[in-house]
Amino acid sequence: MPMDAREIEHLIRSHIPDAQVTIRDLAGDGDHYAATVVSEQFRGKSRVQQHQMVYEALRGSMGGALHALALQTSAPDS
Repeated sequence: MPMDAREIEHLIRSHIPDAQVTIRDLAGDGDHYAATVVSEQFRGKSRVQQHQMVYEALRGSMGGALHALALQTSAPDS
């Protein structure tokens, strides 16, 4: 069963409360999404560490209910 964009956003925000999250359904099938996540918690972390934080928030949904996620992460502009 595909994962809803609101559920993805909820999982990310529950793990990264200050996150500004934008989700786009890339194929209209509920399986392929793009997410932009901006959080102060990313400041000073490498891109890999930032992505790991988001994947941790998704609690193992990647590859299952969520087939593909194109991810952009950053700290807010100062």
